[in-house]
Amino acid sequence: MKKRKIFYYILFLFLFGILGIRLIMIYSNHNEYQEKLIEKTQIYVSGSSAPRGRILDTNGKILVDNIGVKTIYYNKVSGITVSDEVDIALNLASILTINVGSDEELKEYWLVKNNNGKNLITEEEYELLEERKINSDDIKSLKLQRITDDMLNEFSEEEKKAAHIYSLMNEGYSYTKKVILKDVSEEEYAKVIEASIPGITGELSWERVYPYGDTLRSILGSIGAIPEEKKDDYLNNGYELTDIVGLSYLELEYEEYLQGTKAKYLVNNDNTLTKISEEERGNDLVLSIDIDLQMKVEEIIKDKIVLGDKYPNTDYYKDSYALVSDPNTGSILAIAGIRRNDDDTWSDISLNTINKSFTIGSAVKGATIAVGYKYGLIEMDKYITDSCVKLYLVPEKCSFKSLGRINDLTALAYSSNYFQYLIAIGLTGNTYTRNMQLNATNEHFQIYRNMLASFGLGVKTGIDLPGEQTGIIGLTVADDLLLNLAIGQYDTYTPVEVLQYINTLATGNRIALSLMKEIKDGEDVILSNEANVLNEVDLSDEYLNRIREGLKLVLSEGTGKIYVDRTLSAAGKTGTSESFYDSNLDGLVDVATITSTFAGYFPADDPKYSVVVITPNISHNNGSNDTMYYGASKITKDITNYIAENY
Repeated sequence: MKKRKIFYYILFLFLFGILGIRLIMIYSNHNEYQEKLIEKTQIYVSGSSAPRGRILDTNGKILVDNIGVKTIYYNKVSGITVSDEVDIALNLASILTINVGSDEELKEYWLVKNNNGKNLITEEEYELLEERKINSDDIKSLKLQRITDDMLNEFSEEEKKAAHIYSLMNEGYSYTKKVILKDVSEEEYAKVIEASIPGITGELSWERVYPYGDTLRSILGSIGAIPEEKKDDYLNNGYELTDIVGLSYLELEYEEYLQGTKAKYLVNNDNTLTKISEEERGNDLVLSIDIDLQMKVEEIIKDKIVLGDKYPNTDYYKDSYALVSDPNTGSILAIAGIRRNDDDTWSDISLNTINKSFTIGSAVKGATIAVGYKYGLIEMDKYITDSCVKLYLVPEKCSFKSLGRINDLTALAYSSNYFQYLIAIGLTGNTYTRNMQLNATNEHFQIYRNMLASFGLGVKTGIDLPGEQTGIIGLTVADDLLLNLAIGQYDTYTPVEVLQYINTLATGNRIALSLMKEIKDGEDVILSNEANVLNEVDLSDEYLNRIREGLKLVLSEGTGKIYVDRTLSAAGKTGTSESFYDSNLDGLVDVATITSTFAGYFPADDPKYSVVVITPNISHNNGSNDTMYYGASKITKDITNYIAENY
């Protein structure tokens, strides 16, 4: 028994000792615990917005920036009553230069100030409400109808302004921050801050500014309120419904980096707000775009569209596209689409480079000749005589002129259609005879399209712009259409697809196109673009080099000899294709036109730049002669000369 008492005594001392130590620890850490308790019980709200990251060109020139606009906001915090809100509205009305309320706002405010208009409804009407013969909306409607102009005219000017403010304070979700007035004067802004009105803050709301005006405006994208259909996604990622987000293109693509961090406010006991942390700007997006080159390219396009007025058959020549890139990385240095409007103003249509497609004619032959090499349908340096092909029930199909003796290189240089036709015929297992039937199948079309896709034609390029489209793939299978596909007169391709195609010819790899060079947090680079190889071209180096030799001949002695100064030692391919134009904008094409395309790179043996130019509707067939304005060659030559002289 005695031992048991001793055990309990020792246990008591042990437990008491632990309790004592714990009390000492609590006392010594009193401040820490108190801070945690305060942190748990205090209420915080966020600022209205934060400056987004800037968008810069490759040399650090600012393309998109922010401007702070002094704005008055209302935050409805816990415990605020209707009466409090009326007082807040009246207080603000005495400071701000703001519109008076509309009739609807004045009536709503009258109800708030007059016991919700209970005296406007008769006892009989209340009985009908209880009997559910009318509903609360009917009662509300009756109240509003019975508020007369004389009743509203009893309001002073200040009260009428308060009515408008009160309405703004109660728009939308009750818990979201409300804009009361933007772009307030320095004096009014200071007065509002000094007044310490419950729930009211004066903050800078951040808006985008564009130092280069409309240049690249559509590519840069827009910002705005969170779309309703994406509300849940944004909320799940920590956004608030009032946040401003990227809605399109680069602003949307890089939203997670560009979004800034909003200021943080403490809600005081009197419902005033104290800022405890400043807003922080988002990360900067640095593009591969060189804005000086971009603006020069746009200037060249405009000059050549205007120059077209001096030539016949250019009635429908309204727009052009030009792109410049580094073929080794897929980085885009300039991406321009310019349209001249009927009133001689200009529009940025650069987005058409990713969502509008064209037939590019013989420019495609650098890829279609690869079918001949891969499947053993042509021999290197074997000469044939250029001619025409006549299939069963199909009009004769020829090159644009008789080219005489040609081999695989000169077939590219002088753009022989006949040479490509023989490849397509051989692919079907046939040897050409006049009026023959090929019995072309979908498999034959697919062989061509697989090769084209290997170079980037007919597939998405992977460019970092949401909404990229591919061109149109023809669905009809027919003998003559297989021949058309082989010379670029069937499927259509977007300008960025053509750019990726020529880059693939230059390097042997299909590399994703990109506008992003890097993402920066201050001076620290947190993300860099790296060449993203999507696939190697489906052809051996021997044949790929053979095609490159042919593309060099195009510009040194062939169809492209006027496109690029010979001192640049460039390689490329020209293309002329049939197209159609809706001349009266009734949704139906009614004029046959010509579209001209160039795709090339330089220097030929060590490619550093690639250039694509597409000039739709450069000529038409309704003229008195067949003279064609070679706008694509003029645009290409000016761009390549500018690059050579300045980079």
